[in-house]
Amino acid sequence: MEILRIVITGGVGAGKSSLIRTISEIDVVDTEKEVTDELAEMKAKTTVAMDFGRITIAANQSLHLYGTPGQTRFDFMWDILIRKAQAYILLVAAHRPDHFRYGRKIVKFMNERVQIPYLIGVTHTDCADAWELEDVALALGFVDETTRPPLLAVNATETASVKEALMAIVLELAKSCQHQL
Repeated sequence: MEILRIVITGGVGAGKSSLIRTISEIDVVDTEKEVTDELAEMKAKTTVAMDFGRITIAANQSLHLYGTPGQTRFDFMWDILIRKAQAYILLVAAHRPDHFRYGRKIVKFMNERVQIPYLIGVTHTDCADAWELEDVALALGFVDETTRPPLLAVNATETASVKEALMAIVLELAKSCQHQL
């Protein structure tokens, strides 16, 4: 069986755990713990090591989804998880512009370690104060449309939206493999 390892990364509350729970065909393995710092205002639990889920995409092929912790203090896990990944998805919450700089930091961190396909999934686009996709792209530093990674709205709690994001990243992975031939 061919296993494609996809890392789901992003800041706290971007939807990483939700995305994996929405699509995984197995019970998600998670390392969520009760929040004991200032993040308690935002959420009750947070991932401290990783989330893991799986989805079969063909008779002999499956995606293994690894969700990273959102906090910098756990960035050693980012390093561990990205090293064996074939691609990654950065989730960015459209209604939290104060997190956009953090998204840039994550992309820089990942791209310093590996050169693999990735895409930007913009979550929480239904919130009243959400930024438009193009504005999020600019805030993340992707000013040239020809060189930026794919960018799409993702609802981490809707199966169809999550499938669309996963199909997009698998397509990017296939394009990358063709370029290497």
